Amino acid sequence: MRLLIVDDEKNIRTSIVDFFRMEGIDTAEAQNGLAAQKLLSEQSFDGVVLDLRMPGMDGLTLLRWLRGEGRQVPVVMISAYGEIEDAVTAMKEGAADYLVKPFDPTELLLRVRRAIDDSVLRTQASLQSDGLRFTETGNSAMREIYALAGKVAPKEATVLITGESGTGKEVLARRIHSLSRRSERPFVPINIGAMPETLIESELFGYERGAFTGADSRKRGMIETASSGTLFLDEIGDMPQQLQVKLLRVIQDRKIQRLGGTGVIPVDVRIIAATNADLEESVKQGRFREDLFYRLNVIRIHLPPLRERPEDIPVLARHFLRTMRDRTGSQVSEIAPEALRKLQGYRFPGNVRELENMIERAVILTDGPTLHPGDFPLPGDGSGESAQSAAARSSGGTLKEMERELIRAALLRHEGRRQHAADELGISRRTLLNKIKQYRLTVSGAGANAAPEWNSTSE
Repeated sequence: MRLLIVDDEKNIRTSIVDFFRMEGIDTAEAQNGLAAQKLLSEQSFDGVVLDLRMPGMDGLTLLRWLRGEGRQVPVVMISAYGEIEDAVTAMKEGAADYLVKPFDPTELLLRVRRAIDDSVLRTQASLQSDGLRFTETGNSAMREIYALAGKVAPKEATVLITGESGTGKEVLARRIHSLSRRSERPFVPINIGAMPETLIESELFGYERGAFTGADSRKRGMIETASSGTLFLDEIGDMPQQLQVKLLRVIQDRKIQRLGGTGVIPVDVRIIAATNADLEESVKQGRFREDLFYRLNVIRIHLPPLRERPEDIPVLARHFLRTMRDRTGSQVSEIAPEALRKLQGYRFPGNVRELENMIERAVILTDGPTLHPGDFPLPGDGSGESAQSAAARSSGGTLKEMERELIRAALLRHEGRRQHAADELGISRRTLLNKIKQYRLTVSGAGANAAPEWNSTSE
């Protein structure tokens, strides 16, 4: 279990961190909402303890950002103000629990563990739902993929999942984990491409106290955290070459060494890697080690883009509609046949992730029980502007604000890849770059693979 503690009061934050670490829990800390946002953008946590009132970005704003990003990490809110309205608001925004200061740290730990357990149960239920959805696919290639995933899941072989961004590589990886003998143990995902190169090694391998400036305490890495479970390495093609050697040794020897440490630590971890890059070409060009490639490429599963399986669009659309309806309490219950035909004629450069976003946007903006073709504005069909106008009226914002949000959402879906986002939006890459500059959208992390975030100073 790995937790993030966010509180602007240093003595409270430190006391919680010290207690959790005494309990053997890997814990990170942030002194305010902005610092926590940066950590949450770069790292994976099983749970967050979040102070409600902080200067700058407060707890509710950070919680809304998390849910807006689709991050379902369980959050336990804490506050020195025991007002019922605060607790109600926090729970409505997606907090798992709410605790008033002062509190017994044992009680806090109990609440956090309960929130994480509940989250795991919800994830398992979602995976079971996905399993039902998988069996409904009308595409023969996808049926073979799901059958292969079920066959390799009980094995210990390393799996390499390839496919374009947004095709559902992490969903498939979680599916394999859920069907394996490790299903009750951690599934630890890390996006290599979304992390600064200087952080990847310490995040993967951990470090000892004093290993470098700022290493004030020992920290377990992702590999160690995933021991007895599954480590999902997304965008493995972006891994720096010096770390490719260390990962190869982990796969071969099943041992790691923390930064600044002298002893070796045995790890029992299954690795599932994913990439949208051509690793064979990267090997030829010397950017990716051939020996590591063959170690990862034991079982290879390629996910085809959504445009190659249009028969799956109705199944996926109805699944996402059910999910959004349950999440939002919407009265939307069906998608008109002509709307499904319109979606099936679209190429979906953002793949399944783009379809999910389309359904969510349509559910939020529609007033009736049925989604019609006009609820799905597509590039080039002349309906995009009217849809933006409707969204702006619905949200009380302006067209400029809606455009900024659409650009931000596209960048998030494509993990900061400007060209992919531009293709989805139907604009040139140069126009997109100009819009990013105009709206002061920044990209956290390294290069074009990083995830976008709001610049807090933007208007």
